[in-house]
Amino acid sequence: MMRNEKGMTLIGFLVVAVFLGLFVLAVVKLIPVYLEYGKVQSSLEKTKTELDGNSPSVEDIYQQLENRWNIEDIRRVDFRDVKVTREPRSYKVHAMYEGRVYFIGNLYLVAEFDKSVDILR
Repeated sequence: MMRNEKGMTLIGFLVVAVFLGLFVLAVVKLIPVYLEYGKVQSSLEKTKTELDGNSPSVEDIYQQLENRWNIEDIRRVDFRDVKVTREPRSYKVHAMYEGRVYFIGNLYLVAEFDKSVDILR
C-alpha cells in the first residue's frame, strides 16, 4: 500500500528560506534610507511652512535647509544639492537624489527619491 505524502522537502525548504532571507536582508538594509527620506520630506515641509509668504530669498531658503539638515542629521544628501528655482510667484525647492546601500558582493540596492515644495513669495 503506497501512501500519498504531501509537504516540502528539505531542499525545497532551504531554497525558500534563502530567498526569504535575502528579501528580509534587503528590507533591513533599506529601512534607514527610507527613514532619512522621511526626514528630508519633513525638512522641506517645515521650511515651506516657516517661510511661506515671508518674502524669503534663495539664501534664506538654503540657510533654513542647512539648519533643518543639521537638526535632523541628514547625511545621504547635502542641502546644497537641493535646487531652488524662481517661479513667477514662488520658489520651487526640489530635492532629487539616490540612496545607495551595499547589499551582497558587488551588488547595491538603489532607491531614487524626488520631493519638491513651492514656497510662496
